[in-house]
Amino acid sequence: MLDVKRMQVLRAVAASGSVTAAAAHLGYTPSAVSQQVAALERDTGVELLERVGRGVRPTAAGRLLIGHAAIISQHVAEAETALADLRAGRTGRLKVHYFASVGPTLLAPALARLRDEHPGVTVDPKLTEPQDSLPDVEQGNGDLAIVVRRPNDEGRPGIRLVRLLDDAYQAVLPAGHPLAAQQVVDLADLAGEPWVGSEPPGPCLEPIVDACAAAGFSPNFVARSEDYATGQGFVAAGLGVSLIPRLGLGTRHPGVTIRPVRRPEPIRTIYAAVREISLVQPALRALIDALMDATKEWNVGVPGSGRDMADPAAASHLR
Repeated sequence: MLDVKRMQVLRAVAASGSVTAAAAHLGYTPSAVSQQVAALERDTGVELLERVGRGVRPTAAGRLLIGHAAIISQHVAEAETALADLRAGRTGRLKVHYFASVGPTLLAPALARLRDEHPGVTVDPKLTEPQDSLPDVEQGNGDLAIVVRRPNDEGRPGIRLVRLLDDAYQAVLPAGHPLAAQQVVDLADLAGEPWVGSEPPGPCLEPIVDACAAAGFSPNFVARSEDYATGQGFVAAGLGVSLIPRLGLGTRHPGVTIRPVRRPEPIRTIYAAVREISLVQPALRALIDALMDATKEWNVGVPGSGRDMADPAAASHLR
C-alpha cells in the first residue's frame, strides 16, 4: 500500500526542484527526505526522480503519483473543512424522533429556533410512539428522541435523559357532568364511572393505572381511542370520562369540560434522550436548549402550570 505521507514528500521535492529545498520547506533534514523518497521507490518498484544538473525532476511514474498526491491533499483539506463545519455546528443532519402531542407544542418552535441559529443543519423529524424511539437512539438510528419515562429515570448506559416536562393528566368530563361543577376532581370520584381510554399500553398509560390503583380502584374502560381528539369526542358523546395530558388538550372539544385531578395527580414525565457521545455536537446541544425554552414558554401560556416547569437542573446535565 502506498504511503500518503511519502507521496506528499515526493510532491514537495518535485515542486522545489531539489531535495535540499524540499527539506527546508518541510522542516526535515535532506537525509530524511531522501530516505522517504527511496522508501516510496521501493514500494512502487520504479524510479520516481531523475537528476537534472544540480536538481531533480519527476519521472513519468513520479508525475503520476504527484498528480494523485495533489488530489489526495485536496480531499484531505476538504475533509478537514467539512469536519470543522460539523464540529462548529455549521453543517450536519439531526434525526429527531418525537410523538404526536409534543410535535406542535414543543418540537415545532424548537426546530424553528434551531433553523435560525444553525441554518446549515438539516433536521429529519420522524413521528414515533413514545415507547418506541429510545432503542433507535441507542443503536445510532436517531440523534434525539422525545420520550416518556418514569420520573427520575436514570436512563441506560451511554444515554443521557434530559428532563423537559412533567405533563399532568386532566379529567375530561361530558358537558353537564355532576363533577364538572367542581374546580378540582378527586381521582377516587371517578372510580364508578365508565372510562374512555386515551392511551395505548405503555409509558403513557402507566401513570393513569398507577394513580387509579393508589386511589383504590381500577378504571373500567368501555371504549378506547389512541388519539386525544377522538377520545374527547367519545367523552362528549357521553360514553364515559377520560384522563388526557395537558399537552394533548391543545384543541378542546366544545362538548367536554376539563378539570385538574388530585389525590393523586397522574403525571407523565417527558425527556429528551440523546447518546452521551453525541453531546459534543453544538447543533444537538442547541436543539436541547431550544426544547427546554419551548417547554418554558408553553408552560407560561397554560393556566396553573407553574409546577410543571422544565427541570431547572436539566441545563447543567449537558455540561
